[in-house]
Amino acid sequence: YHAAGVNRISLGLQALDDLALRMLGRMHTVDEGLRALSTAQSTFDRVSFDLIYARQNQTMEGWQKELERALSLGSSHMSLYQLSIENGTVFGERFARGQLLGLPDENLGADFFDLTQDVMEAAGLPSYEVSNHARPGSESRHNMIYWTAGDYAGIGPGAHGRLTIGASRYATTMQSSPAPWLAQTRTSGNLEMEKLVDTDCALEYLLMGLRLRAGITLSRLEKMAGKRLPRNQLGDLVDMGMLHIDEDMLQVTRRGRPLLNAVIEQIARLL
Repeated sequence: YHAAGVNRISLGLQALDDLALRMLGRMHTVDEGLRALSTAQSTFDRVSFDLIYARQNQTMEGWQKELERALSLGSSHMSLYQLSIENGTVFGERFARGQLLGLPDENLGADFFDLTQDVMEAAGLPSYEVSNHARPGSESRHNMIYWTAGDYAGIGPGAHGRLTIGASRYATTMQSSPAPWLAQTRTSGNLEMEKLVDTDCALEYLLMGLRLRAGITLSRLEKMAGKRLPRNQLGDLVDMGMLHIDEDMLQVTRRGRPLLNAVIEQIARLL
């Protein structure tokens, strides 16, 4: 990949604790992950890795030490995701059966989030997106395309894309199973395209763009939606310190980020 021109790699280390990795269902050990990270750092110009927090029986002190160890590994970009339990997943099924004991409640989860922000900001890797932290200039360029409603081509099995063709924007999907994907790619192709209506485009921009610390441009959102956002109806969120409006920019504040989904839901009702 490096010889082909790829200059960035992201590794899913997920945890720096072997027991936590097993509880997360990961097959690798901490040592294996760190060896992979060393190989990546000696090969690629830009290296990022992921960690998951708010895990079973995890303590705030333990997470702070894990973060400090992660920071000592020398990468200029880290993705730090709070564990969430979603319906229709293996973890969702385990949770429903009462098998995921020791998960933090919402208040403790918020404390984990705040600690993460404090440690990373103090280390010079502030969040530029809800779960992504980087030294200035090391932000992920391809992820920024997703979050700012740019165009990108999804080409692998199960890949999604967004393409603007003429005056229209399309959502693209690929066959999810690798074997049929390969067979179709060699013959007729397997790209499926769906034209997005204005409301879809505006909602995607809202959902993705407000994850960024920089926020979104109101004029662009309104152009996508084909209507003006009634800014006076955002007053309560502004007064509560959840939103910040500066001329044409709309941002979710640090106080609002732990409640991002609820904030976005309120704004989406106005589109």
